[in-house]
Amino acid sequence: MHRTGTVRSMSEMHAEVRDGIMTVTMDDGENLIGTQGLRAWDAVLDEAADRAVDALVVVGTDRYWSTGLDLDEVGTMTDNDLRTFMRGFDLLLGKLLTAPFLTIAAMNGHTYAGGALLALAHDYRIMREDRGFFCLPSVEVGIAFSPGMSSLIAAKLPQPIAHDLVVSCRQIGGREAEAAGVVHRAVPAHAVLDVAIEYGHAFGGKDPETLASVKRRLYPEATSMLTAGR
Repeated sequence: MHRTGTVRSMSEMHAEVRDGIMTVTMDDGENLIGTQGLRAWDAVLDEAADRAVDALVVVGTDRYWSTGLDLDEVGTMTDNDLRTFMRGFDLLLGKLLTAPFLTIAAMNGHTYAGGALLALAHDYRIMREDRGFFCLPSVEVGIAFSPGMSSLIAAKLPQPIAHDLVVSCRQIGGREAEAAGVVHRAVPAHAVLDVAIEYGHAFGGKDPETLASVKRRLYPEATSMLTAGR
């Protein structure tokens, strides 16, 4: 039997479990990912696993899902701290990619850079159709993808759109993202969260160990690169 109720707030990530679905709302502006963000995401995944939820749905607020790494914080890091941080982000992507429960990104708004990578690591992506963009601007930002990140992109995005988005750094909206296979559904803004939860009820509740094993075997290269040493 699933426990229902509010989960503790984790650094501007607020979680609630209802009928086997853990819904996490990111509520920190652009939902940038810094050291505290890494810890919060890791805690969310641990909480979902501990509660044996059927599915995890992650949504943002206002215009943003997540616009990626906190570049202001990253810019103050020493070389060693930056390597540790980027490795931690790789590990988070790998943990999300192989989670023992269904994961759905309810992309209510802008989803850029590291945020786009987090969305790609989910099993399903539901995107707002009218406003908000998906973008992988690594080349413009000047931070190259790690081998694991590149493998994740190649595994989750079809060609030639993967090459196009990475090289051009252009922004695409929900309707184009759906047509290109970047997201599974593009829906009106008011329906994003509801559709994501519907996916959780429809496809969640699988055996955790089997599901995690299937994901690892479906994406062996990305899993190996992202989780090496874990």
